[in-house]
Parts: sequence; C-alpha cells; structure tokens
Amino acid sequence: MFKNQPKGLFALALANTGERFGYYTMLAVFALFLRANFGLDANAASRIYAIFLAAVYFLPLVGGIIADKIGYGKCVTIGIFIMFLGYICLAIPLGGDGVAMGVMLLALLLISFGTGMFKGNLQVMVGNLYDDPKYADRRDAAFSLFYMAINIGAMFAPTAAVKIMAWAQEALGYSVNDSYHFAFMVACASLILSIVIYYACRPWFKHVENSVKQTASAGTEKVEPLSPEQTKKRIVALCLVFAVVIFFWMAFHQNGLTLTFFANEFVNPISTGIQSMAFDIINLVMIVIIVYGLFGIFQSDSRKGKIGAGAAASLAACVLVYKYFHINPEGVTVSAPIFQQFNPFYVVALTPVSMAIFGALNKKGKEPSAPRKIAYGMVVAAAAYILMAVCSIGLLTPAAQELAKVSGDPTYVNANVLIVTYLILTFGELLLSPMGISFVSKVAPPQYKGMMMGGWFVATAIGNYLVRIGGGLWGNIPLWIVWSVFVAVCLVAAIFMFAMMKKLEDATK
Repeated sequence: MFKNQPKGLFALALANTGERFGYYTMLAVFALFLRANFGLDANAASRIYAIFLAAVYFLPLVGGIIADKIGYGKCVTIGIFIMFLGYICLAIPLGGDGVAMGVMLLALLLISFGTGMFKGNLQVMVGNLYDDPKYADRRDAAFSLFYMAINIGAMFAPTAAVKIMAWAQEALGYSVNDSYHFAFMVACASLILSIVIYYACRPWFKHVENSVKQTASAGTEKVEPLSPEQTKKRIVALCLVFAVVIFFWMAFHQNGLTLTFFANEFVNPISTGIQSMAFDIINLVMIVIIVYGLFGIFQSDSRKGKIGAGAAASLAACVLVYKYFHINPEGVTVSAPIFQQFNPFYVVALTPVSMAIFGALNKKGKEPSAPRKIAYGMVVAAAAYILMAVCSIGLLTPAAQELAKVSGDPTYVNANVLIVTYLILTFGELLLSPMGISFVSKVAPPQYKGMMMGGWFVATAIGNYLVRIGGGLWGNIPLWIVWSVFVAVCLVAAIFMFAMMKKLEDATK
C-alpha cells in the first residue's frame, strides 16, 4: 500500500494532517459553541456555520488563481500563517457580546482565507508529484493515502475537543462557554506542528512548488500545451463533476450540523456494554492497528515485516480484550461532538480495504473510472439517509423533543443508528472525495491546475452553504422528512452523473 510512492507524498500528507487536526477540533464544537456562547437558535447557528463552511471551500478558488501566478508552495506558507492568526482570535475568551461576535467573525474570515491559500494548493502539489511518468499509475492510490492522512487528524479531533474542554472545566474551573476556547487553542498548536513538518521535509517536494507559469519562465521544464478543443473538453467534464459533488457535500456535511443536533437531542446519552467501547478513541486506534497489521502480514515482502505486523495486530487485540473485560457496568456518558470521530475512523480503517479491492479490480482490468466511482458514492450517500429516515419514523419533532425533555418524557434512539449511518456515509465518501480530487489533478489543463482544484472546492463550498437547509428544516418538521430531502438530492445527482458518464470518461482519454 505504501510501497513505491514518492517521499514527498508522505511529507505533504503529514503537514495536512496537522492542519486538519486543528480544523476538525474547532469544527467538532463550533455549532454548539455558537448556540451556547451567543445564545443563537438552531437556524441562526446554522446560517453562520454554513457561511463559514462555504467560505472555507470557496476561497481555494482564489488561492488557486493566485498560486497559478506566484507558486503553490508560497501560497501554502502564507495560508498557514493567516490561519494561525484566525485560531488565535477564536482562542481568546471575550464573552458573548457584540465585540466577541465581531472578533469571532474576523477569526472565521482569517481561517477561511488561510485555508483557501493552503488546502487546494497543497493538493495540487501532491498531484504534481504524479506528473512524473514513474509514478503516474499510482495517482488514485496516492490520493487515497493522502485522504487517509487527513482523516487521521480528524479522527482524534473530537476526543481532543471534548477532553480539553472537560479539563478546563474540572481542573481550571472555567465555565462551559469559556472552555470552548481551549479547543480552539489546540488548533493553534496543530498549525505550528504542520509548518514544522512542511519545512523539515521540504527538500522532498520542493520541485513541485512552482506553478506551470513559473516553470515555463525558468525554462526548467517544457510544458506541452493542450489544444483549445482539449482544454474545453476537460473543463466541461470537470464542471459536470463539480455540479454533482455539490449535492454530496450538502448531505455529507450534515455531520457537523443536523446529525450533531440529532446526536445531542435524540440519541441516548448513556452508552452501555460493548457499544460503549466505540466511544473510547484508544479502542478505535487499536482496531486501526489490527487492520493495518493484518494487511502488513499479507503484503510485507520480508519475514521480519510479517512478524512485526502480526505482533502489532496481536498486541492491539489483547488491549481490546482487556478493555472489554473492564467495561464500566454503569456505561459512559456520550456527548454529541464525539460522534464526529466515527467518520474519520472509518476512513482510516477502510482505506487499505478500498485500495485492495480497487487494486484487484485494476489487475483484472475491471476497476471503475473515477467518474463512475463518484456516481456510486452518491447512491451510497442516499442509502445512509434512507437508514436515518427509517429509524426516525415515530420520533418526536425537534421542537416537541425539547418540550418532552422539560417534562421528563423524551424519546431516544440507540447510538448505533448514528454509528452505522456514519459507516455508510464513509463508504460513499471514499468512492467520491479522493477519487474526485485525483480526477481533477489528472484532467485539469496544466495552466489552470490551481484554478481547477479551486473549482472542486467551490463546488464543496456551495454544498456546504446548502447544508443550512438541514438547519432550516430542524424544528417542527418530522425528522423522516428532513432526512428524505437528502435522499432525494443524492439520488437525483447520481442519475445525472450516470447520464453524463460517456462525456466524463472521454475527457480522461
């Protein structure tokens, strides 16, 4: 899985892991922070949340246009420092008045613009590593590994947010509202780690930091231009993909909004038995070690490597057995943000599985094209919300649930509903997101690489803005109707994708 990849991939992936850890630590509690600290209702918090997510994913277009002129590496560095200033502003506890709101909005602007300079351009650099014919056939696998690294950071983020907030409240005596700022401090620290990794490993990828314009001006590499017809064909194909993924992200990023509201209001707050093990990050890490250990046994070229992988898997299994026999009989308290650890956990654990499946299909000449994988991903996402709709039949509306909590008669569902929903959504994500990014890096005309990668994020931004639809429906509408909206949009997008498949696949030839 990791063999025959350029060292630059791992350096860039680790730098992105640090930045994503901070971002997702902040995002895990952000919607709840808006409601608790500023007294906003679900609809108002949803608007700010959606606009912020939209900005985070829209501004990579601006960052990409700038990078196509001044270079990708330079934009990445600028972006990290701007993000750091934004997280510093969020980390300062100013209360909940108008000044605090103004500083918070400034922080969101800085984080959004910094991410725009950083995120897309880092991924362009990853793609540039695979313009080398020696590595060209490993592009899809590389973006799967890169995507996995992002989710390693995201997997630990919810636990980090919950634990540091609890520490601030219990050990330091801060109020709940003030404790949110400690989660934002974690994001500051993670960016420091990210920039250290980036510059320590820079010799491994320095050759892909420049834009095509800079490379051509320096005369260090001859860039073969596409014909106007080829350029148009590729841009049209990319725009069709962008149009489809809008609806995936609209549905997927309910994880930080309505799915978090659902976890907070409708999921049983106490988890018992073996299920309670799922809410301990150590147990999830042990499962990941077991998965990678088993793959190491079969994929390692040396006897020593196989023994090492087997020993790691066995040790992790022993830890799980020990923790099983020490389950708290009273169960554990489940907080809403902690559910956001499941999606990145599934990504990290399932990436080697998906790579093995597609690798086997590739050897047989049956691997689906990237556009076809994206279409399948939309269908899978629809299946996740079908599950949510079915499991929500008979539940109270959110407004009625709030009243029921006051009277002491709320209706709760088992945490497994959300745990399985995140599993299905992750299957869809693995089919769509890394494959989509790989498709953009491969198909984008060389002179527009930054802009086209920015276009991918603009589509994500529009989808993120549409996330607010879920928040707008949250209140007096039956939950099964709320989830059915996302079923419908995912299925319509999938049908459109299949209808356009020939045009999309022709663009890669």
